Parts: sequence; structure tokens; C-alpha cells
Amino acid sequence: MVKTICTFLEFCYIARRDVHDTHSLVALDNALQRFHHYCEIFRTTSIRSDGFNLSRQHSLIHYCKLIHAFGTPNSLCSSITESKHIKAVKEPWQRSSRFEALSQMLLTNQCLDKLAAAQVDFADRGMLLGTFLSATWDEISCTHSHFHFSDLPRI
Repeated sequence: MVKTICTFLEFCYIARRDVHDTHSLVALDNALQRFHHYCEIFRTTSIRSDGFNLSRQHSLIHYCKLIHAFGTPNSLCSSITESKHIKAVKEPWQRSSRFEALSQMLLTNQCLDKLAAAQVDFADRGMLLGTFLSATWDEISCTHSHFHFSDLPRI
């Protein structure tokens, strides 16, 4: 069990290097294979009958290929995917009735995307500057430039 954690940490340390070459990618792959091999102790001793499973563990199998394709992750933080998951899945799920929730979740995401696009469009057109009250006040000020608060009757 200690070897499982040690090889996982070894994998993490190798993955976080600033520079990767063929040797480091082979070492990364070897550490991952040893990690999966050592994870079996959790299943065979019945500590975890369904196996050892860390959060985001599945993504580890893609690291070597992705580093080779895109370069070093340079202290990549996977929390951004978690925040996107919350916005795209968890929050729409909570808004759904839980009955055939997928179509409701997709509709919620579609509506939120359209609202975000409309907000960008309105901002580009200058329609979101100020408030309705400030726009009305500006309109009054322009058309009635001689108007002053002191002209109002006192109550």
C-alpha cells in the first residue's frame, strides 16, 4: 500500500517537470504501470473490493500522450476542469426535476450560453452602460438642459 502511494507521488513529480524528453516520458509511463500494479493490493486484501480509485485517476493514462503532443503541463491545475464540471453538470442537475434530467440539463446550458452571448452582444453595442435610471436621467438632462432640482416645488 505504501508502494502504491510512493509510485503515485513519483508519477506526479515526473509529470510536473519543466522539461520532458523520451527518458522522462518512459519513466512517467513506468511509474503509472507500477502504480496500477500496486493498486491491486487494495482489491486482494478486500480493503477496497472495487479497487483503489483517486479522484481524476483516469486522466493519468492520458498524460504521456498529451505531454508528447502538447508539451509539459507546467504545474497544470486540474481544478479548472472541476469548476467547468460544476457549471456544466452539477448546477444544471440541481435545476432539473431529476426525471429525464439530461434533456433538461442540455436545455439549461443552451439557455445560459444564449444569455452569455446576448450579454457580450449588448456590451459591444454599449447597451449595458449605466442603468435604466441613469439613461433616463441623461435623457431628461439632454432634452431639458435648463432643468434644476431647485426648480421643483418643496413638499
